[in-house]
Amino acid sequence: MRLSRRLLFAAPALLTVPAHAQAWPAKTIRIIVPFPAGQATDILARVMADQLTKALGQQVIAENRPGAGGSIGADVAAKAAPDGYTLLMVTISTHGIAPGLYPKLPYDPLKDFAAIANVGLTPQVLMASLKSGITSLPELIAKAKGGDLNYGSSGNGAASHLAVEMLRNAAGIKLTHIPFKGNADAMLALQSGDIQLLSDAIPGAIGPIKSGKATAIGIADIKRSPFLPDLRTFAEQGLAGVVAVGWIGLAAPAKTPDPILDRLGTEVQRILKEPEVLEKLKGLAFVPAGESRQAFASYMEAEIAKWKKVIADAGVKIE
Repeated sequence: MRLSRRLLFAAPALLTVPAHAQAWPAKTIRIIVPFPAGQATDILARVMADQLTKALGQQVIAENRPGAGGSIGADVAAKAAPDGYTLLMVTISTHGIAPGLYPKLPYDPLKDFAAIANVGLTPQVLMASLKSGITSLPELIAKAKGGDLNYGSSGNGAASHLAVEMLRNAAGIKLTHIPFKGNADAMLALQSGDIQLLSDAIPGAIGPIKSGKATAIGIADIKRSPFLPDLRTFAEQGLAGVVAVGWIGLAAPAKTPDPILDRLGTEVQRILKEPEVLEKLKGLAFVPAGESRQAFASYMEAEIAKWKKVIADAGVKIE
């Protein structure tokens, strides 16, 4: 009788246990990748998926949902159930630049998502054509003031475009933008001398620079890169405030329970210290980030504000 009474009084408490306090994860988790397979975002997603599978004891898979500059996959994730079984690889494109570039974005990068952790960072590097004769930032500024220079990008509104616009505005110089259909075409134009300048993230810039096919002018970060340690930042060359760093992180739909987000954030920070993961990031020319949930949320908010201003100042519009 005494045991039965104990069970009777305990029953209501069992019924009130919140859903997210039950065993999680209990099924497969998907990480939506809003870009095609083979790109850096996809590769990092698969690294995270493999490591999280080991850590959580449930299968974690990467699911590519490319299209519309990443907005299709981001929208799918934004509308998914906030139960910890759908995550999203977020990037400077989807959660930094897009809010200022597209007036009718189908998702709100802040209200519709909960930050988990930043994963990897890669700054933009400005390069000059060998035929231009430009070898430093002061030379670039002098030539830009004395005559018209052009620069290429991987497309209107891309990070490679906006990074140069940030520099152009900070230096008070005139540069003519020539968009291409991707970095590969823009790099060919730089090497042929059809354009004088091109900005690209370190993974795309390091090959041409080290092979002597392009001249490195400066790096758009607050510190030098371990991948190009001799390349000075723009601030070191007298031009402060030019910081254009690409990033890839992990987020979940808004209202995903805090215990789940905390667990994921802790695991990602641990994963980013694993030697095999660090080696993979090094191979991609990315620096590990590993910020806390709160720090990553603040970072994304600051990035959105920064790029909105760059876009507005440059008058960039996407039709």
